[in-house]
Formats: sequence, structure tokens, C-alpha cells
Amino acid sequence: MLLLLLGIIVLHVTVLVLLFVSTIVSQWLVNGERASDLWQNCSSGGDTIQCVASSSNEWLQSVQAMMILSVIFSVLSLFLFFCQLFTLTKGGRFYITGVFQILAGLCVMSGAAIFTVRHTDWHQASENTSYGFAYILAWLAFPLALASGIVYVILRKRE
Repeated sequence: MLLLLLGIIVLHVTVLVLLFVSTIVSQWLVNGERASDLWQNCSSGGDTIQCVASSSNEWLQSVQAMMILSVIFSVLSLFLFFCQLFTLTKGGRFYITGVFQILAGLCVMSGAAIFTVRHTDWHQASENTSYGFAYILAWLAFPLALASGIVYVILRKRE
């Protein structure tokens, strides 16, 4: 049982790290010397890096909100897991923890899907433009968050 709990905690912390990195790092779109994320657009020329704030498009603000909500739901889920671990009766299930982790997964999926569909409104598509690693990490966090949420719902507390 201890090994199972350790595995679940490692999976949850992995999801949390992926969500933090994908929300913060400036690598959602990469075009040569330019990198764009949810918060700013940066271009590097020689030794200097110039960054300007991202546009205020409604769809970009919804992606920002979804990514922040996913981080909040995942942190709340981890906190609730530790609380339920000590207060839940024997045989009880971690429903609340699982629901919040599934919500985190759905939020990150919604944010990444909106970005996938609408990023051409923000930056014109070109041959050199590609998705950055933070975007890929967001998509990677989605199935992991969903899987950990399902594991929490299935998991029963034992002594």
C-alpha cells in the first residue's frame, strides 16, 4: 500500500510540475529567434532579448485562465489528498481528490485545444513556426492528470 501511495504522489507531483512549467515558460510557439507564450512574445538578437506583453485577445485570456485553473485544481487536489489520507475512514474513496484532478486535466485540455485552434489568429502561420516544448508539456499533462484523477476515484483507503 505504501508503494502505491508513493507512486500516486509521484504521478501527481509530475503532473503539477508539467502544469507549472507549461504555464510559465515562454515556449508555446517558436519561430527561429522568436518565442511566444501565454504571457509575452520574446525575440533575441545577438546578446539582447526583447520581450513585449502578449495581445489581449479573448481566446488568449481564456487559455491563460484555463492553465491557471488547471494548476489551482491540481494543487488543491494534492492538498485534499493529504487531508483525506488522514481523515477518511477505512474503505472510503478519494472522490473529491479525483474530481479536482480530473477538472485540472479537463482545464489543461481545454486551454491547449483553444490555443491549437486559434494561435493562427495571433501569429501568422509560416514554415518556420512550430510548437514549443511548453505546449507539448501541456498536452502531456492532460492524460497524466486524467489518469491520476481516475486512480484517485478508484482508490480505497486501507490501514
